[in-house]
Amino acid sequence: MDQAADRPREDPHRTPRLAERGAPLARAKAAVIMVHGRGASAEDILALADVLAQPELAYLAPQAAGHSWYPYPFTAPVDRNEPWLSSALRTIERLLDRVGDSGFSSERVVLLGFSQGACLALEYAAQHARRYAGVVGLSGGLIGPEGTPRDYPGSLAGTPVFLGCSDVDPHIPLARVRESTAVLRRLDAVVSERIYPGMGHGINDDEIGVVRGLLAPLVQTRA
Repeated sequence: MDQAADRPREDPHRTPRLAERGAPLARAKAAVIMVHGRGASAEDILALADVLAQPELAYLAPQAAGHSWYPYPFTAPVDRNEPWLSSALRTIERLLDRVGDSGFSSERVVLLGFSQGACLALEYAAQHARRYAGVVGLSGGLIGPEGTPRDYPGSLAGTPVFLGCSDVDPHIPLARVRESTAVLRRLDAVVSERIYPGMGHGINDDEIGVVRGLLAPLVQTRA
């Protein structure tokens, strides 16, 4: 039986539980939308907020229905992962609308994800290219099978993007990370890619340091 068979068919992530940490939006200098991986929880990805040590930021993490944003690998044909994939991308859109209502333009919002969440963060940014405060893909890549057209419109307008991944990640092909870097650069992002020999599927201290550096300028006076 398909593991997602019992989920609502049209929009399975329509009303996700939202976990929050850091400063409330009313007082935050910027917002970080954090997207967890397959089988994980919003609280799992929010644990990164503690080690990132930027308490003046608002961290928001939605919870996927059934702890999975889409049922099949991110390299599967896109239609196999529908409607969960589109629903997951809409979840990011709704969160951006929410923080926008609190006065944060996309230039004061970071999209950050790990694994399945990294794939979503990168794909959303590519499909909705504009200037963001940052985009972080930890062990992820753009979504779709090999040969998927990557003719995304628009420009990321100098958005700083970080992609970190192992060279032997069992879930993320190295070639897809390289492709994602190239595509995002074509969309005018400033991409930093770091490949870690033999790391496997996880997050290391160097990646944490890079993300801290990306977030640090955001604690300056709110625009």
